[in-house]
Amino acid sequence: MALLKSLEKRTYLTFQLEDEIFAVDVLHVHEVLEFTTVTKIPGVPDFVRGIINLRGMVVPVVDLRLKFGMTATEKSRSTCVIVLDVGSGENKTVIGALADSVKEVFEFEPGQVEPPPRIGTFSRADFIQGIGKREDQFIIILNINRVFSSDEVVLLGAAAEEDGQEDETDAMDREEDGGID
Repeated sequence: MALLKSLEKRTYLTFQLEDEIFAVDVLHVHEVLEFTTVTKIPGVPDFVRGIINLRGMVVPVVDLRLKFGMTATEKSRSTCVIVLDVGSGENKTVIGALADSVKEVFEFEPGQVEPPPRIGTFSRADFIQGIGKREDQFIIILNINRVFSSDEVVLLGAAAEEDGQEDETDAMDREEDGGID
């Protein structure tokens, strides 16, 4: 079965972080948004930039550059938020991932993807699903479910839920007060 999966074409969304090109399976992608104002949340890891309101849903926004040990993402005309499903089962949540820019959506042929390199005892690269080769360029294919630990996914989901509950409580308080803040 694993051999058959490796022989399938897969469709990916590619995006840029600093000078590197990354890809994520489109099955995890909800949509791509322009970078907007992010509401900061105190007490979360540095790579969590805050939350956004996505059509009434509270979505935590993470800075993948910070998560990968790069410099923080700077807002520019091409900066965007890739809305993704991460985790599985009870720990599944929707997050927004900052990217410097989105490149394109395309399919990798099976022969265009190599397994991730093993570099000494460096094992933190388990979130790299493979290395795609396209023309003269390497593309780092992410296993988005492994980019964040299960504890981080739970934290991100809890941050969104807590803020969403606070919004509902604030709205109920305003109704009880006759809409006056």
